[in-house]
Amino acid sequence: MFFYAAKVGWFLMQPSTIILLFLAAAWWARKTGRDIASGRLLAAGLGLYLLAATPVPNLLTLPLEQRFARAPLSGPPVTGILILGGGEDAPIADARATHALNEAGERITEAVALAQLLPSARVVFTGGSAALFSGQPTEADAVHKMLTQMGVARNRITVEGRSRDTWENAVFTRELVEPKPGERWLLVTSSWHMPRSMGVFRAAGFAVEPWPVDYRTTGWGDAIAVSKSPADGLRRMEIVLREYTGLVAYWLSGRSSSVFPGP
Repeated sequence: MFFYAAKVGWFLMQPSTIILLFLAAAWWARKTGRDIASGRLLAAGLGLYLLAATPVPNLLTLPLEQRFARAPLSGPPVTGILILGGGEDAPIADARATHALNEAGERITEAVALAQLLPSARVVFTGGSAALFSGQPTEADAVHKMLTQMGVARNRITVEGRSRDTWENAVFTRELVEPKPGERWLLVTSSWHMPRSMGVFRAAGFAVEPWPVDYRTTGWGDAIAVSKSPADGLRRMEIVLREYTGLVAYWLSGRSSSVFPGP
């Protein structure tokens, strides 16, 4: 139930949906003769769209991306590299008989680089299908094939293909790999997703170390940088506002160790 509520709830709450609702309400107000209300609603919708061209998307992104640095590779050997799903579009990969990395594809490419750097570490991928309806190809199948074709030995790879969200990633993967005290597991996911991921894995009792990838900013210097376009900024706002919403929802539901997990 949590999975479906999160999917539907975010669809209704995301900025692009809110903009469309403002514009639709403005049209209806105009049609019913309420011109002042129509103008205000139209201005609100356009204002939210234009806000995406300001530094606001970066200001929202930076606290998430700067929260966790990469774990040091020195010290005890790394037991495993744990890759969170979200970097491959499995339906397209299946339909086109090819690989289909999306904008979070660095989760996979960086993990392969890590696997080459740490040849004794296990490589574990967790990710099923996040579609509302069953029957979609899973990321696990697509990524397993990609990892082997990129040179990772089959006997190093373990995949988990049931999970639909970050909580299930943590729970199902812990059950699958049965981590032991003293082992080191590197968690590879997008930098802006790392705070929620770390909180979830802590709550699930799986000790992991962060290896953030897929940065959308260069650092705090971008706090005053404007977006390339309103559309680009709006996409960034939707990604990070979803994360902030997820942080609160996961904490309230007991699926995260804190509202804004830190190092």
